[in-house]
Amino acid sequence: MRITDRTKVVDWAAIGQRMDDDGFAKLPELLTREECVQLRDLYSDERYFRSRIDMARHRFGEGEYKYFDYPLPAAVRELRRALYPPLAEIANRWTNALGSSTRFPADLGTFLKQCNRLGQRRATPLVLKYETGGYNALHQDVYGPATFPLQVVFGLSRPSEDYIGGEFIVVEQRPRAQSRASAIAMGQGEGIVFTTREKPVAGARGYCRANLRHGVSRLESGLRLTLGVIFHDAM
Repeated sequence: MRITDRTKVVDWAAIGQRMDDDGFAKLPELLTREECVQLRDLYSDERYFRSRIDMARHRFGEGEYKYFDYPLPAAVRELRRALYPPLAEIANRWTNALGSSTRFPADLGTFLKQCNRLGQRRATPLVLKYETGGYNALHQDVYGPATFPLQVVFGLSRPSEDYIGGEFIVVEQRPRAQSRASAIAMGQGEGIVFTTREKPVAGARGYCRANLRHGVSRLESGLRLTLGVIFHDAM
């Protein structure tokens, strides 16, 4: 079954409800073990990437990541295009709830043209690599004025077998409330869709904005690689 066909059988209504509640949602195994291994093996081939970031150098954490260059590998390109339409529906519902005039087009190609007109032309999908002791500090991924409010990360390694620790962390700050943290385990091929910056929260006087950041807890041992799928391009 093609990646596009796998995304069509996802219960997107349930995903949307979980996003509304928590700002993140688990996706089933949309990548096979073979596809995960293939993507993981690309990491050592510099021909596929446009840049490498040492996280410690920038105080982002401990580890490194590489941004893919265009043209993207086939699996990454298909994932990005297949996931965008159902996520755009959630994104438009959120912007409407928050009173924003921003609307996202139904297909990724049209959205990327909007990015390009604003000078955002560099690919943003990436592979992140953590070794023992590695972690990712809480952050948000914004690369220019055009920002898609949702993104997805996929596990390329096997928890408990390839690594221990390294849970995906989401921290939500609601107005006039203490922060709420969630730690999510992610199996090989599974994904987590989460908000890039904020989500609407229903209140007595309508909707307000809850700010969210994400990161990765410290890796106790092993090697953890993940694929990040970001839908807006970078400056």
